[in-house]
Amino acid sequence: MKIHFVGIGGVGMSALAQLHAMGKDTVTGSDRLISKGYTDLALWDYLKKLNISLFPQDGSGIDETTELVVLSSAIEEDNPEIKKAKKLGIKIIHRSDLLAKHVAEHRTIAVSGTSGKSTTTAMVYDILAFAGLSPSVITGAAILSLQKDQGVFGNVYKGDSDILVIEADESDGSIVQYRPHLGICLNLQKDHKEIDVLQGYFKQFISHCQKAIINAEEPNLTAIAGDAKTFGLTRGDIHPSAIKADGFGSDFTINGQEFRLHIPGLHNVANATAAVAAALEMGVDLETCAKALNKFTGIARRFASVGTYNKIEVIDDFAHNPHKLGATIDAAHLRGKRVLAFYQPHAFASVKLLAPEFVESFAKHIGADDHLWLTEVYYPGGTIPQGVTCQTIYEGLRARGVKVTYDSCRERLLADIAASAQPGDVILVLGARDPTLTDFARKIVDALREHKKPGTCKECLLGNCCMAYSK
Repeated sequence: MKIHFVGIGGVGMSALAQLHAMGKDTVTGSDRLISKGYTDLALWDYLKKLNISLFPQDGSGIDETTELVVLSSAIEEDNPEIKKAKKLGIKIIHRSDLLAKHVAEHRTIAVSGTSGKSTTTAMVYDILAFAGLSPSVITGAAILSLQKDQGVFGNVYKGDSDILVIEADESDGSIVQYRPHLGICLNLQKDHKEIDVLQGYFKQFISHCQKAIINAEEPNLTAIAGDAKTFGLTRGDIHPSAIKADGFGSDFTINGQEFRLHIPGLHNVANATAAVAAALEMGVDLETCAKALNKFTGIARRFASVGTYNKIEVIDDFAHNPHKLGATIDAAHLRGKRVLAFYQPHAFASVKLLAPEFVESFAKHIGADDHLWLTEVYYPGGTIPQGVTCQTIYEGLRARGVKVTYDSCRERLLADIAASAQPGDVILVLGARDPTLTDFARKIVDALREHKKPGTCKECLLGNCCMAYSK
């Protein structure tokens, strides 16, 4: 079959494209980033290795031999690709419909929640793979163990068994289409939609699961959980005890079995507990779970250290909603003396819906000695809501007394971030979707090196010896 993916650069779309290419379908794809001149991304190189042909998003990748066109919720009706497919009479389906087909064909574990899905999906996959169950996985971020051990891009892998682990997205309501063997609900916070709308999605999802596991500490979930099994940090059918968290991971115990997790943050202890609960349902013992999680190295752009200079560490992270941002900042506080955070929102709709929640989260988690830098919303293309700007968040934070700086151009913030950093600080680069954010994090490391050269800092220029940077 010849399948064309519109928006193939999206992690969910690229995963499905890879899976079908691995299954010997002929696959083509287009993306706005290609149209905008981003032609040297690592993802493009890997897709080409799978013989996937890539095109600008102008309809040129679709022709009379194309049998199916797959799109995501990010694609508008007037997109040139959709117009071309309709003109040629080619069947068009949503990404979630294609994923639902794979879910139905497997004994599927579906991981849902407004935060933590990708990490927990990776944990479940790694535990089951370590246990020798040879699962497949389709997820929204590259799993580092897959990159290292299998040499793949990391957001999809085809195992030999009938077990499939997927990340079930609630943002567009598509979660209600999946009917998995086991569903995991990590949390439910306002994100993309209002709470009552999301509760409707999750309630329907839980009803479609043969078995379900939900977070016992999330009131928005317990209200709709029915007879689902539970997990939590302090209560639930499965929960840890004796938690000891540091800047590089956590130690904890579950039912007498000791665990060591080598990624920081209490939110990751919760994610690991959910993964253990799922693995137990699949017949894996606690000791095997502990050994697997001790080897767990994480996923791409989740608390990823990109460099350290003069005892200042720069960390790249995908956090983008208020809940995730707060958890990541808390984890950084375990690691450094101060947190210097840069945040680039990833969607105008997110800023419009969640501006008060962003203000509340940053005001709660950015400490008195910390600093936050905000830049304008990342815009890859599409319909722009009028009058939406990150300045709304900036003004709200200023009113709350948070140390915050705003500039619509992030490049102008580089020097200020580097100049503000001191030994022992952690600099966070936070934001989703934008493929250049990791490069921006690396630029901050370079700016630190340039700014902190002996003889070039402010004190040296004033004639004083800068001992901190001369060692």
